[in-house]
Amino acid sequence: MTELITTLRATRSFDDTPVPRAEIEAIVGEARWTGSARNRQPWRFAAATDPALREALAGLGQYARPLAAAPTALLLLSDPGAGTDTEFDLGRVCQSILLSAHARALATCPVTLHPDGNAREAARLAGFRPPWLARHAVAIGYPGPAVTGRSAIPTGREPVSALLTHLDGPDT
Repeated sequence: MTELITTLRATRSFDDTPVPRAEIEAIVGEARWTGSARNRQPWRFAAATDPALREALAGLGQYARPLAAAPTALLLLSDPGAGTDTEFDLGRVCQSILLSAHARALATCPVTLHPDGNAREAARLAGFRPPWLARHAVAIGYPGPAVTGRSAIPTGREPVSALLTHLDGPDT
């Protein structure tokens, strides 16, 4: 499990090979077991493979272009009135989707669709009516050629010692 987590990367370059519907269903089938507050499971999913639809979705967020590049765009939908912990639950299920896809040698890139008008439009394009919003999506496909050049985003991870503060009690 450690290797699965430590080798997961966001991928923005995909080849054109379609992802079989059974693979997407298996990924969602595993991710649906993710815990949620009071087991509400405040999510629904929509898999978009149509190029025109993926292109429209890719225009609904500042960094959503991978949705057009990947053969499948998986929308994560939620009801914003379902509770203040819904966004946390969506983050949890998104990570489960990423890890399930990674275990299948599929590449992924999570994206945010914002502002709320864009999230409403994404839900509408997927056939969902209010109150459902699609604030998040995952580009899924087989990895394409690596993009060359220097990343604009710093690489590597901070050491645990820089991230973790121990709040030891008097007896430790």
